[in-house]
Amino acid sequence: MRVVVAGASGLIGSALVPALRNAGHEVVRLVRRLPLAADERGWDPASGQLDRDALAGADAVVNLCGAGIGDRRWTPERKRTLVHTRVRPTSVLADAAARHRVPTLANASAVGVYGDTGPQPVTEAFPAGTGFLADLCSRWEAATEPAAHAGTRVVRLRTGLVLTSSGGLLPRLRPLFAAALGARLGSGDQYMPWISLDDEVSAIRFVLEHPQISGPVNLTGPAPVTNAEFTRVLAEALGRPAPWIVPRPVLRLVLGEMADELLAGQRALPTVLEGHGFTFQHPALAAALASALAG
Repeated sequence: MRVVVAGASGLIGSALVPALRNAGHEVVRLVRRLPLAADERGWDPASGQLDRDALAGADAVVNLCGAGIGDRRWTPERKRTLVHTRVRPTSVLADAAARHRVPTLANASAVGVYGDTGPQPVTEAFPAGTGFLADLCSRWEAATEPAAHAGTRVVRLRTGLVLTSSGGLLPRLRPLFAAALGARLGSGDQYMPWISLDDEVSAIRFVLEHPQISGPVNLTGPAPVTNAEFTRVLAEALGRPAPWIVPRPVLRLVLGEMADELLAGQRALPTVLEGHGFTFQHPALAAALASALAG
């Protein structure tokens, strides 16, 4: 299979590319600079430019583009960046996939699309919620429509919290927990749908290799936990206490609007993956954290 990957240098993409190649697939990486390697093709999503042969012979496109959601405070400018770095690249790739009749487009999204769902189990059939992140994900997913209308199989990869020592949330939490400063956020009742990086990559490969899968797919582990449980298990993995609680007003003061998302949650379940026979390497949080922390 010839797979074109956008966002190949990011947290997930940098692990996905070698995994695809090890499985025997050919990978073409889209880069926003002058292409320097034989497997690179240039593009500039802001201007809508894409090398003419970038999608030539492609069997699938995987779009993992997007600025980091939790990298900084959500100022009005940052929120525009979060939208622009997702919606515009997706539109460019969906239009190109439609023109080139690419069979499959696997497009990144997030379980945040469901909004705050409390303790209710959430499958892919659950409707979109409200709030900035839910609205962002809805616009992100809607940008794939040109490809779907042209007959491309579109898979919307609704990812949870990816556990890895190489980026994301875990490297930020580790020094705090190591210093016995780990803390529950608010009530701690909000669910944190997580997935190991190994399973995230394997799940993307799985949907690419199973053409019967389309539409939204929750890329989350089979056992989501509350923030209180996540805090306890991470503290145990690091052998440190985590006795603290960060109250909602303090989170709001420090993080602004982003605090609302940290205090919300989704008990998202990987119904589609499991229904098609996907097997998780790390189905339990303790094993996933142990693997990530050892990496």
